[in-house]
Order: sequence, then C-alpha cells, then structure tokens
Amino acid sequence: MKVVLIRHTRVDVPPGTCYGQTDVPLASTFEEEAIDVRRRLSAYEPFTHVFTSPLTRARRLAAFCGYPDAQCDPRLMEMDMGEWEMQRYDDISDPALQRWYDDYLHLPATGGESFCDVRARVGAFLDELHQLETTSESPPRIAIFTHGGVTVAAALHAHLVSEEQAFSIQPPYGGILEIDNQ
Repeated sequence: MKVVLIRHTRVDVPPGTCYGQTDVPLASTFEEEAIDVRRRLSAYEPFTHVFTSPLTRARRLAAFCGYPDAQCDPRLMEMDMGEWEMQRYDDISDPALQRWYDDYLHLPATGGESFCDVRARVGAFLDELHQLETTSESPPRIAIFTHGGVTVAAALHAHLVSEEQAFSIQPPYGGILEIDNQ
C-alpha cells in the first residue's frame, strides 16, 4: 500500500495565528500554489482511493487536483486548539500555554486536544486503510489531502521519525509526503 499525504496550501491568516480546526480562508495565491501541487502530485497517480479533511482548505485543494468527490473523514482534521483558536500565540494569556510549549507532544491545548489525541485518531484511520488491501486486486494507492499536524502524526505512525524528530518532517504548505507499505 502506498499513502500520499498532501498538505493544504497557504492560508490567509496573520502570521503567528493559532488556527487549528477553524475553517480559515486560503491565501490569494491558492490557484498558483494548487497548480504546482497538481503538477507534482501527477508523479504519484493514479490513486485507487482519495480522502480529505472536511476543512475547506483541504477539500478545495483536493477538488482543484481533480478529486471533488474525495471522501471526507474528520479524523484527518488538524489538531483542535480549543480556546486558543484564532488567537495570535503572542496574545494568548493562558498560563497553560507555556506548559504546552514545554510538552506540546503530550499536553492538550486548553479546551482542545493533545498531539497524542491527533496521533491516536490518525493512527486509527491509517490502520483502517489496511482493510482496503483485502478488497483490492492490486496494492491500494491512497491520496490524503490534509494538514501539517496530521502529516506528522502519520509519519510517526509509519515509524519514519521519532517523537524527537517529529516536526522536522512536516512538509511546507502544498507539500507532499509519501509513505510506502504503511
């Protein structure tokens, strides 16, 4: 099985804004970025299955790349940042923020979820993909339009990196990460 994760393109929010699961608009450069993603993605096609986060920034890229009917799955959403959503990190006065900075892999955002929660839901989604192997004559080729945190969680699940290296593998906006034999 081959899994290709595609991170959404740049968003139109001020730098340093914690936007997590908020359905934010895409940057005005969406079309030119999406053209580039579609061109690079062609090297991985064809796909037997295509999934997307239900957030607009992922669904819109999936549609632009030729997959308007990609299957939405809420487990592919970015981390829920709870009470911090749509605040600039520098403006968050919550004392839990520093504790989160010190251990963001394990502690939840106030009123939100932890990266461990994200890993669990993404891992469950990826484990379910193995069912596709039993219903297919050839190995499934899967595209997933999603977010940076989900991509990192998938890389950890596939043992591509350790926790200590986790965010070193996060692709840039419009980036692609391939996982073989997931």
